[in-house]
Amino acid sequence: MSAPPKTVLDVGPDEAEAIRARVRAADPLTLGPGRALAAPEHVEAVLGLLADPAVSDPIYDLPRPFTRDSVAAWIAEGMRARAAGEGLLIFTFDAEGVATGYSKITVWPQLSAAELGGALRADRQGGGSGGAGALHTFGWIFQALGVRLMCLTAALDNVRSAKLIDAAGFARMGERDAVRPDGTVRRSLYWEVAREDFLARWAGQTGS
Repeated sequence: MSAPPKTVLDVGPDEAEAIRARVRAADPLTLGPGRALAAPEHVEAVLGLLADPAVSDPIYDLPRPFTRDSVAAWIAEGMRARAAGEGLLIFTFDAEGVATGYSKITVWPQLSAAELGGALRADRQGGGSGGAGALHTFGWIFQALGVRLMCLTAALDNVRSAKLIDAAGFARMGERDAVRPDGTVRRSLYWEVAREDFLARWAGQTGS
């Protein structure tokens, strides 16, 4: 499960409530074409995506084992998080309606912070589109949701993700324990970046 960031910002109730409202109102199509908020009708398509180990193996917080019931419960939790203004679960579909990826955004409005997790279908990994898509999503989170801080984690042996996060300008802040849904722990690398630093670095290259 996601853990709040190490850095604690001073956030007033008005800012926190504004973030919740932005999360509830977020339009995934402003992130990019083919995006849709998680809904019960996506269970079968998403089950097919997650069943591929090349997609799901590196990700610690997915609802294993992958069954229709576990994926349905995961989608329902994503919907509850959006209603509370505390997260978004967004799926990407190709022109044939096949799921090609997902983004799970966890938001802590009271900390003005968010975390992003997600994956792409195996045939879309490694060609540069994943890095460009992540960069775009980082910018979208800052601008569309209004948070001031983002944190990310990756498994110690996830070299591809670590390179992407470093290149995006996130600062390494040691390691932390990431807790899986079954209660087991994965030791993870940990990064943070402030909104002003990220947007200044990538001005004109990211956003909604």
